[in-house]
Amino acid sequence: MPMFKSGLALAIVTVGLLTACGDKTETVSFAQNVKPILDKNCMECHTADGAGTAASGLQITSYEALMKGTKYGPVIVAGNPESSTLYRLIAGLVDPTIRMPHGKEAIPDAEIKIIENWINQGAKNN
Repeated sequence: MPMFKSGLALAIVTVGLLTACGDKTETVSFAQNVKPILDKNCMECHTADGAGTAASGLQITSYEALMKGTKYGPVIVAGNPESSTLYRLIAGLVDPTIRMPHGKEAIPDAEIKIIENWINQGAKNN
């Protein structure tokens, strides 16, 4: 029985250490991290009079406008990047002809990861 208790104690400590050392993704801020990426890569077309807004209805001029989505529905599903149209379009998880930004160089993977983390963290207006 003492051997069992020692093994159990070791298992508990190991699980605790693994949990403590797990994913340490920093909190992503919409204002400081996400909005600058969108401004740099998407603002040209997704303003009130932009071609992207005319085609889809999506504006990225503010958090509220982004979360409103397109004339077809939301583009962000908080907590679920794979169900978020915006993420799918910029990450290249769609037909290449509709990848965003349209007709331009792809957004760098590191910046896509920031947006993915922000969505995973609940897509907050922070």
